[in-house]
Amino acid sequence: MDEKTKVLICLSAATAANCIPCFEHYFGKTGTLDISKEEVQIAVDLAGQVKKGAHMALKNRIDQLMGGEKKYDLPCDKKQTSCCG
Repeated sequence: MDEKTKVLICLSAATAANCIPCFEHYFGKTGTLDISKEEVQIAVDLAGQVKKGAHMALKNRIDQLMGGEKKYDLPCDKKQTSCCG
């Protein structure tokens, strides 16, 4: 795997993990690897979609465990597609 791809993955992982120091560290490498701000934004947006899908699935499960109804109708509940995009 090339270094550019590794940094974009790390930026996505840092976003999903809410790790500002990690994001800042890897963002600092984007200039030397010719990674555009548009590419960074795409990585951040994808991480946000994964994180949002996971959060909604978790909330549904917590609601079910607490005896309530699930609040979110997720595509992954029907095995049609991923919850995150």
